[in-house]
Amino acid sequence: MRSALFVILSVFTLVLGLSPAQSASAQPSETGYTYFEIGDLSAPTPQATEPGLMLMGGGDWSYDAWRWFLAQAGNGHIVILRASGDAEAGEEIYRQIGGAASVQTVIFSDRKASEDPRILAMLDRADGIFLAGGDQSNYVNFWKGTSVQKAINDHVARGRPVGGTSAGLAIMGAVGYGAMDGGSVDAIRALRDPTGPAVTMVGDFLHMPHMDHVVTDTHFTARDRLGRLIAFVAQVRAATDPRAIGIGVDEDGALCVDKDGVGRFYTASRGYAWLVQPEGVPTLSAGKPLDYPVVRVTTLGTGGRIDLKTMTITDPVFEGTASVVAGRLLNVPVDPHAPWSLAIHGGAGVIERGSLTPQAEAAYRQGLQAALAAGSAVLSNGGTSLDAVEATVRVLEDNPLFNAGKGAVFNAEGVNNLDASIMDGASRNAGAVAGVTRTRNPVSLARAAMERSGRLLLSGPGADEFSRLQGLEQVDPSYFRTEQRWREYQEWRRTQNVSIDPTHRYGTVGAVALDKLGHLAAATSTGGLTGKQWGRIGDSPIIGAGTYAADGVCAVSATGTGEYFIRTSAARQVCDRVDWNDQSIQEAADDTIYDIGEIGGDGGLIAMDGDGKVAFSMNTEGMYRGAVSSAAPAQVAIYADEGQPVP
Repeated sequence: MRSALFVILSVFTLVLGLSPAQSASAQPSETGYTYFEIGDLSAPTPQATEPGLMLMGGGDWSYDAWRWFLAQAGNGHIVILRASGDAEAGEEIYRQIGGAASVQTVIFSDRKASEDPRILAMLDRADGIFLAGGDQSNYVNFWKGTSVQKAINDHVARGRPVGGTSAGLAIMGAVGYGAMDGGSVDAIRALRDPTGPAVTMVGDFLHMPHMDHVVTDTHFTARDRLGRLIAFVAQVRAATDPRAIGIGVDEDGALCVDKDGVGRFYTASRGYAWLVQPEGVPTLSAGKPLDYPVVRVTTLGTGGRIDLKTMTITDPVFEGTASVVAGRLLNVPVDPHAPWSLAIHGGAGVIERGSLTPQAEAAYRQGLQAALAAGSAVLSNGGTSLDAVEATVRVLEDNPLFNAGKGAVFNAEGVNNLDASIMDGASRNAGAVAGVTRTRNPVSLARAAMERSGRLLLSGPGADEFSRLQGLEQVDPSYFRTEQRWREYQEWRRTQNVSIDPTHRYGTVGAVALDKLGHLAAATSTGGLTGKQWGRIGDSPIIGAGTYAADGVCAVSATGTGEYFIRTSAARQVCDRVDWNDQSIQEAADDTIYDIGEIGGDGGLIAMDGDGKVAFSMNTEGMYRGAVSSAAPAQVAIYADEGQPVP
């Protein structure tokens, strides 16, 4: 959004004959930096400066937080330091927010710029310094041990404010996550090995007031980073500082801390600042997962205050005690009033009224209700969307009515080959399996592949072996057999035609969910097509075709002619329509199903947007489906002409 704003503002100022921010340096290859300025550099600073910290979580800016920061800077001269990007932030501060005499932007491309006299003079005169987002390893590589590092610390020592967002905030703690391995570690990997090469902590860098024992993290809820912040704090406590604590800041939020160490939270949307306080010093071993039995978590909203001298929050939004057991984060506290939502499907087909006996219809509805009950139990108690979709799909896999798990169809060799996938919208991690034969619940194997294999898609005997090694429940292949599926297989052998019951032609099952922390997840599981040959794999284990999830955008699970869903990238297409075209979730789902139909495919899908709104779409005569939420009881439907379940 700010990139578009910069282009619009630049054109607007040129039309008016004004001067937009201009580069005022030689080429970066010569100087190691690019420079922009806007405003009157010679203007006096209108007011006295005050110490202050603005800790921003990335995303959109809170203008109220910026106005606070500019007041701390005496409404004077701001210097933005960054190692990528352009001058749009300076434009936005000067023209949109207002209250700065000037804004200078320095974009570093080489360490040699950190000894440039012009930059050092600029920092010496600055009334406020802002560390932009990007890649914090560049800041460490370009600034640590240089005159720029000293200049920033001297600025702080003189009682002038400093702000930072995203990568900038990452280096504002006493010890910061440096991302020095060239990546960005997620919570799963960090908790699995908190002393490993991906968890690169950097100390003795910047020295901010009231931050002596603080480790920071950003994009906090949106990228599901509580677990990794706990891992960061664990490493710091075990290595250098047994008093270390964590502060996480949500996207669009800013924690503004005054000279007395008292902080207030601002946000452009919603979210919190998170205070993370483990008890004790953990025992860490290289290559071993973290155990941390007591981690106190307290959240600060716009109505409370945090005191960094005592590390206490008044009027917290919610609080509780989490724990880490064998590298898994458990019992994360959540806002008890936050919404949640769940939707499911059990396959699509030619399901006209009268095609099911009353007993069969009742059994299907009962099976859908049981799946919704399992998932809603997880979500209503503050569980994660990932746990919810797994629990929901497991119930459907265990129900012999559905073509997934027990009750799966037979392939051409008379074997049940099972496929499944799962995706976490917070991290966009995913796992999938294809052609497995002995795991009772393939969706749980897909999750294990995501979390423990280091790979995404496993298949065949290798996936079966991985499942056994991970301790997942194994069954004899005969467990999956039902007489109905066996009769369908025998008919296929006789006629070489797929004669699956038309009321359950596409027997895939799936679930999508939004949890109380705002995270989306999706999962899909299937036995495929009766008589499938040559190792055929459909869309169910293909991320982006049968399953997809991205926080704040959508989660999707599909059912239908898999080849067509793969060709149209159906699940990802729904999310892209929401994200790029600003379509509603129902419009995006309907247009995607229309696209599939245009090339000869049929089936259906369920989708959920970032607020938990659900869409069901199909071009068949029916789809087994249901939904439930914190605001509405469980509802199920089968026929195309039934009212859609509305959670």
